[in-house]
Amino acid sequence: MREIPEYNSIIAQIAKKGKREYNLAMDANEIRSKFLEFQEKCGHKVIQPAPLVLEGDPTTLFTGSGMQPLLPYLLGKEHPEGVRLCDSQPCLRLQDIDDVGDPRHTTVFEMLGNWSLGDYFKEEQIRNFFTFLTREVGLNPSRIYVSCFIGNEKYGIPRDTEAAEIWQKVFAEAGIEAEIAEIGSAAKGDKRGIKPGERIFFYDDKENWWSRGGGIETTPLGDPCGPDSEVFYDFGEDKQDIEKYGLAHPASDGARFMEIGNQVFMQYRRLPDGSFEELEKKNVDFGGGLERIAAAAIGSFDVFRISLMKPIIDKLEEISGKPYDNNTDEMRVIADHIRGAYLLAAQGLTPANKAHGYAMRRLLRRAILRALDLGISDNFLPEIMPVVAEIYTSLPDNILTHRESALEVMLREENAFRKTLNKGLKELNKLTSRNSIINGKDIFMLQDTYGFPLELSVEECYRQGIKLSEKYREEFDAALAEQRERSQTASKGMFKGGLEDHGEMTVKYHTATHLLLAALQKLVAPDICQKGSNITADRVRFDFNLDHKMTPEEIAAVEKQVNEWIEADLPVVFDEYEKDYAKNTLKAHGEFWDKYPDMLKVYTIGDFNSPVSREVCGGPHVEHTGVIGHFKIKKEESSSAGVRRIKAVIE
Repeated sequence: MREIPEYNSIIAQIAKKGKREYNLAMDANEIRSKFLEFQEKCGHKVIQPAPLVLEGDPTTLFTGSGMQPLLPYLLGKEHPEGVRLCDSQPCLRLQDIDDVGDPRHTTVFEMLGNWSLGDYFKEEQIRNFFTFLTREVGLNPSRIYVSCFIGNEKYGIPRDTEAAEIWQKVFAEAGIEAEIAEIGSAAKGDKRGIKPGERIFFYDDKENWWSRGGGIETTPLGDPCGPDSEVFYDFGEDKQDIEKYGLAHPASDGARFMEIGNQVFMQYRRLPDGSFEELEKKNVDFGGGLERIAAAAIGSFDVFRISLMKPIIDKLEEISGKPYDNNTDEMRVIADHIRGAYLLAAQGLTPANKAHGYAMRRLLRRAILRALDLGISDNFLPEIMPVVAEIYTSLPDNILTHRESALEVMLREENAFRKTLNKGLKELNKLTSRNSIINGKDIFMLQDTYGFPLELSVEECYRQGIKLSEKYREEFDAALAEQRERSQTASKGMFKGGLEDHGEMTVKYHTATHLLLAALQKLVAPDICQKGSNITADRVRFDFNLDHKMTPEEIAAVEKQVNEWIEADLPVVFDEYEKDYAKNTLKAHGEFWDKYPDMLKVYTIGDFNSPVSREVCGGPHVEHTGVIGHFKIKKEESSSAGVRRIKAVIE
């Protein structure tokens, strides 16, 4: 086991090292500051970024673009801060999660944004962004290329010659020839490439048109929309893999060009008959990728070498003893995912099995799996997280409201997952050593017996190149249905414990309820009995006899005790006994002895001779408490006279 330095000590060490150790021309934090200062000089009001989880927006889990929080104002609502706005917005986009590992894809990114709500338009926007890139950031103007909209004859929308001509003037003032190329589709560009002197490229609506529906045909009726002008940085002809991507051009998927900014000109509205008209009040929506601009500033196509990620990579090299250049995929995934998980934790989220919490859990678990590939088998978050926290000290406190508790939340998840992971991976490796193909029954066994989730089995098979295609999911679902049928049959005539179903989370809550009762009996009153319960996949509601309202100290002590038993990863076993033996010899807890059958099932948690809990119960339960998760009491209240009620969740 490595000795882990104290949290504050690590932060102090990072502060002493500073940016010079990483040999960066201009780090990302400087670029962010310079952008906001520059926009202020141009008359913009700096607004606070929105949190990653937008309240009142059920359409998406996270803020996935810089303009998302501004959309109501771009659609016509007046902004209280005026018509010229700017910010730097952290974003999280899980659509790209499987692409993380290449040099430029990330799930976490920060968008530099400025907006004109009916004020200035193309000329001022294009000139200002070019000035910012070349004079403030220091990019070589000869490496900047741009794209514009080619127009659409069917809908009477002309090519955006206005934007192209402005770009020609801007480049000419910088002493750069800027010929115009008519490309059309990106596929045509792959075959055509670039000709000498060309710097401005016309593409179709798949590349250079913005609407909430995508292209021109799918623009929603009544919506504002318009052409956009994208800006690219050229990392050199030698970066293009022609065999794989075709000839180089700005919209190619190859590595020569990287998009660093996009200027949307909301110029039109789609009418009810499907046609388009020009807007009287036109808007500008600009978004520039902070990570990508920072990569251009240091002349590296690899965004993981910038100041927002290079310190994390350096720490991973130190912990693993392996170089980044030979382990790029693993280290990129870890650096990206840990950043995302930290930002979510610092905004008050906790890992869970649904919605936002599940996304956070997925990021952390993928990072831990990749750490195993680097040979990091011990907890490594205590060493990595202070580095990440230091990187984001300049983000405003209004969105990172839980900085102090972020490390604790993430470490708790790492502890719980490693227990599940070690057992599950060991069994998966046994299966893969014996079989060339893994089926759905195998995957179900790993989940049912070892708590190793379906998605992790699939992901691990994919990473190891182990073959699953074609009916593994059908086989998994069939095995799950069969197990539920067996459980229902086995529990007929027995105490069912108030379960809504026998799903994975409901089963975890069921076992946690046994621990809750045991903790209440141990810490509050030994004669406490269950007076009712309702257990779902989202929470437990537990009623029990007590003649007083629980004190905050009692609630905290009970919650702590349950979590200590969970973290101890105690075994959960059952057997069937005669009723008299279960009651008088085993001293099993039960509430309905007169209603129980002559033979009944008894669940024991912990050491059999000195158990934490022993109850008459039809099940089902987890096999060991470590898979449950963190238990949190949300409310303690009166249920009826002499009966209290606890509502609790697993985080």
